[in-house]
Amino acid sequence: MKLIVGLGNPGRGYANNRHNAGFMCLNHFARTQGIRFNKKQSGARIGSGEIAGTIVVLAKPQTYMNLSGESVSRLVRRFDINLDDLVVIHDDLDLPLGKIRIRQGGGSGGHKGVESIISSLGSQDFVRLRLGIGRPMAIEGSGEISDADIIAYVLSDFTPDQKQIIATVIPRVSEAIYCLLTQGLTAARNQYN
Repeated sequence: MKLIVGLGNPGRGYANNRHNAGFMCLNHFARTQGIRFNKKQSGARIGSGEIAGTIVVLAKPQTYMNLSGESVSRLVRRFDINLDDLVVIHDDLDLPLGKIRIRQGGGSGGHKGVESIISSLGSQDFVRLRLGIGRPMAIEGSGEISDADIIAYVLSDFTPDQKQIIATVIPRVSEAIYCLLTQGLTAARNQYN
């Protein structure tokens, strides 16, 4: 069994925020696989199905980003998931817009949702699929970007130009998830990183 978690914030007001890239990707993947998020369990909206002979649970934590670990750790226990079988999809400020990176383990990179998951699980040994959202530009004359600027950036919507790029990348993320499930981590990394 695999548990695939998309990170984001619940509610319409957040739906198109950069920080909701994980939800956007998981929604697209669910549609391609005919899976509906028709249950609420362990603080998440979940859907399940069989993909290439593997039972897969898709989950969108409803705890808000900074508390994602509460829901993910409960789901891991509930479904008895080995951490090698946990995939977390999330936005990444440090990757250029639209770039995909897949890896297992490592730190949070400052991402509060991933930080919460690592803290709740007591481990970093899960697979992350990161979608680049880029960083906000510094205001001219000021070389620094404050934490408030970062928060405002991730909690704002993609610009129209950025939306076009993201719209072409989200289907590639779905392909990468499918590759990860059917061919494994190394093949997915080689093909999509």
